[in-house]
Amino acid sequence: MGYKVEIISPKTKQRLMENIYSSKLFERKATIHGTCLKFFTDSKQFKEMWEDNFEPMPDWIRPHARLFAIKGKKLRVRYEPSSKTAIIEGCKYYGWIKSIALAIVADFLEDFTSEHRRHSVHGSFVDHGGRGVAIVGPSGSGKTTLTYGLLQKKGFHFVTDDWFFVRLVEDEVLIYSSERNSYIRGNLGQVWKKYARKLKGIKKDCEDRAIVDVKRLFGGHKIRKESSLTAIVILTRTKGLAPMTKLSAKKALSFMIENDFCNPHQLVRSKEKMEKRKKFFSELFGRAPVYLLNTVETPKESLARLESIMD
Repeated sequence: MGYKVEIISPKTKQRLMENIYSSKLFERKATIHGTCLKFFTDSKQFKEMWEDNFEPMPDWIRPHARLFAIKGKKLRVRYEPSSKTAIIEGCKYYGWIKSIALAIVADFLEDFTSEHRRHSVHGSFVDHGGRGVAIVGPSGSGKTTLTYGLLQKKGFHFVTDDWFFVRLVEDEVLIYSSERNSYIRGNLGQVWKKYARKLKGIKKDCEDRAIVDVKRLFGGHKIRKESSLTAIVILTRTKGLAPMTKLSAKKALSFMIENDFCNPHQLVRSKEKMEKRKKFFSELFGRAPVYLLNTVETPKESLARLESIMD
């Protein structure tokens, strides 16, 4: 995962914040699926990437959660669950900043009691005519590559490439995007040549990634903020396994549990949280067909199999 989360007490959080507030910080509020998250940082680069990444929230709205990203001698991530406050020190990688922000919102929604409970999935979603496919998988299994490959095709629309929110209603599964713009790898144009020209000259960070305006990349007509679920594709990269198989809900759940729900950014891993996640994914997999796609083939071959599911 690259970092370890330390759970801290409200008293420790208060002590840390008193020291942090003594420094000059940029402050920005974002709305992430109806949740107001306030971001504090002493990094101008992080502040600017955050502004490009998320929808702004009016300053008069009180925050539901807080995230601090400040300088430090070594990487350290601390989280106080009751106030939904995360403090990150010594992080040079914006990808973890934005993923922890989304993880805070996911934690808030898991704890929020509502008739219309919302859930989160660390994965991408591509729409086709108002319905679409969720793509999830462990790190390095090809999620981003296949998502952007599918979006080259006519009739497919971008919802999200990294994280989405879910509402289970009586007869369908509703999907909602999480970010305004995407944080993508700088080499995407090398995998899919169609994007090379549009990505030329983008400002990259130390990890060769950049926040990219999705309207610039695809065109405004290709962007959707919400959709509904048709199918779920779980990615794996396993030699000797069949290229694609259909999974039962039980087997799909077992895969997700064995692979930490394909989400390295879970701030709290308690028994109670585990049961909530198991219950959600069990119900989700009972609502739509689930396929296991083995991405040991070339990206074009895997993409063709993914398209066949959409068809």
